[in-house]
Amino acid sequence: MAVLLSTLATEIVIPVAAVIGIVFSLVQWFIVSRVKVTPERHAPPAGPNSNKNGFNDYLIEEEEGLHDQNVVAKCAEIQNAISEGATSFLFTEYQYVGVFMVVFAILIFLFLGSVEGFSTKSQPCTYDAQRTCKPALATAIFSTVAFVLGGVTSILSGFLGMKIATYANARTTLEARKGVGKAFIVAFRSGAVMGFLLAANGLLVLYITINVFKVYYGDDWEGLFESITGYGLGGSAMALFGRVGGGIYTKAADVGADLVGKVERNIPEDDPRNPAVIADNVGDNVGDIAGMGSDLFGSYAESSCAALVVASISSFGINHEFTSMLYPLLISSMGILICLITTLFATDFFEIKAVKEIEPALKKQLIISTVLMTVGIAIISWIALPSSFTIYNFGVQKVVKNWQLFLCVAVGLWAGLIIGFVTEYYTSNAYSPVQDVADSCRTGAATNVIFGLALGYKSVIIPIFAIAVSIFVSFSFAAMYGIAVAALGMLSTIATGLAIDAYGPISDNAGGIAEMAGMSHRIRERTDALDAAGNTTAAIGKGFAIGSAALVSLALFGAFVSRAAISTVDVLTPKVFIGLIVGAMLPYWFSAMTMKSVGSAALKMVEEVRRQFNTIPGLMEGTAKPDYATCVKISTDASIKEMIPPGALVILTPLIVGTLFGVETLSGVLAGSLVSGVQVAISASNTGGAWDNAKKYIEAGASEHARTLGPKGSDPHKAAVIGDTIGDPLKDTSGPSLNILIKLMAVESLVFAPFFATHGGLLFKIF
Repeated sequence: MAVLLSTLATEIVIPVAAVIGIVFSLVQWFIVSRVKVTPERHAPPAGPNSNKNGFNDYLIEEEEGLHDQNVVAKCAEIQNAISEGATSFLFTEYQYVGVFMVVFAILIFLFLGSVEGFSTKSQPCTYDAQRTCKPALATAIFSTVAFVLGGVTSILSGFLGMKIATYANARTTLEARKGVGKAFIVAFRSGAVMGFLLAANGLLVLYITINVFKVYYGDDWEGLFESITGYGLGGSAMALFGRVGGGIYTKAADVGADLVGKVERNIPEDDPRNPAVIADNVGDNVGDIAGMGSDLFGSYAESSCAALVVASISSFGINHEFTSMLYPLLISSMGILICLITTLFATDFFEIKAVKEIEPALKKQLIISTVLMTVGIAIISWIALPSSFTIYNFGVQKVVKNWQLFLCVAVGLWAGLIIGFVTEYYTSNAYSPVQDVADSCRTGAATNVIFGLALGYKSVIIPIFAIAVSIFVSFSFAAMYGIAVAALGMLSTIATGLAIDAYGPISDNAGGIAEMAGMSHRIRERTDALDAAGNTTAAIGKGFAIGSAALVSLALFGAFVSRAAISTVDVLTPKVFIGLIVGAMLPYWFSAMTMKSVGSAALKMVEEVRRQFNTIPGLMEGTAKPDYATCVKISTDASIKEMIPPGALVILTPLIVGTLFGVETLSGVLAGSLVSGVQVAISASNTGGAWDNAKKYIEAGASEHARTLGPKGSDPHKAAVIGDTIGDPLKDTSGPSLNILIKLMAVESLVFAPFFATHGGLLFKIF
């Protein structure tokens, strides 16, 4: 049966959706840019028609210091410092990453080219020996090109996100003078700019790459989509360094600033007297925004690649059905359009008036996008898939109906929503888990730590069941392809997910700027409310990233097993079991490295901050300015130096295991790291998030219970600050980087699979 959507229509729909996404993000950016950060020379006329009711508005604005020009100038100055710090760090990081990219690209070329001894003759296909396919050398060249493209797109995603965030932070602060709703909209629109740019760019580059490669590959789709996997590898390899480097940077500054500022000197967070304060705010942008952007782009690229690889050896690829083949890209195109409608609900259809409406508004974004997307997937599945088709399932073709594939995508989508809500329940201070953690601070830091760890371990239960159910359903219906599209389902609303995620660091920065510019207490309260909601959404974003990483990694694992021609992975063979147990250890080794890096970088930072407080006369009194630049430099140097060992661990493991022990052991390592990595990542992220919000709960003093624990500076509050400081590396360095470890090892194994299948397992060959 023919598909309703013609090949031509597919070739138009995908790029058009991507362009719409890019245009929409530029429109949002333009709206944000209308908030001015340059001081106006004259006060606006107070005529009766200048406002809805002229003078009253004017008087309210005066009272909030709206025409206080030196506040605006100060905000602009701080914003500049943050923006420069972030840009210079990213450029330094990208120089190192650039060198790595060149070296690794050469490695890919050499490894894959050597599969057939660099011969340029056509070869019989891997899965169908009757037909001839392009030589392995072509796959080597094109995989290398795809790798570089993926890497560049990933870097670009992170960089653009950081640019818009540092552009929006002071604007959010200035809008907070007019009320919490106005500030929320600026922060949210800026998040949307990043979300849509990233989703649309990732889709567009992937689409163009496929079409350009097709010119050479022609009918050899198997080779074509095998070389496209390089795109996912590039995306994730860059994300690893962005996440680890950015995570170490942000937490070294944060821990250093908190320990000396809050605990020793009793000055508030983000106080301009604290030398580490600029580094701390720069860190929010390079870790949470640039790192998160690259990370989710990597997930998106890899789940698309995994789905395409499996599809290319299924009936779609064998019969050359272009529309069905690009089903994963069509889902993403639909996702961009659905997220666009969803975003309008937050910015245009409803207005936020009070603080308590912020979190519900962000949660509504998740619900609306999920419900609408379910309909969107149904439409795409109906018009882009034949009613019945076959999917490659470890050597046999499995018959699948189009409604079954729809269910695979939908189950991933809804599992994402469940994970998001469970994460919110465990990390938001509106619910009992965090309030219990806050309550345990009465008896000091030790009980706080015990309760926090217990909360993190407990928060793993439901997400794992959600992932397990979606794996079972999608695997039963459509084998490995089902899992790949389930991951895509989870990531299909990536534009909205990233918008609410990037909103967090932007409002965090806005609060910091308000404090540093010496704005009134009321404004700081508003930015704090935005920030507390942002903390929870950041945790939700991490939950999504980890959940999708688990599915993506499993899909890539399936593609790897198919490509490496292993019929079954048997846990009871010693080769596989040793891989399994070593793989399960890797997340711990990796976490140890990243946490120790944060610890040692924070140590240097604490010493520097103490030194400045002790040696700069008049610093505590506020008459002298601290030396911010030295702290920024400490963070930069530490993170660049410290991101290399964990990065090397992740990137070298599959190469060493595959070459020396072969594909069976490697499949064990991948399964082991996936199973243990997910647990460690979820518990680390949620523990850290809960400690952070327990501290905020005590500081805000919004309920009777919270007021018995506070105010700032009380013993319970100090215990909460210690918990928060321990949680920082957990939630912003180790936890989020682990999902990249899981995915990156799997996608790397998939790209190098032809080499491992031919030349791998040297040790076992010798004996």
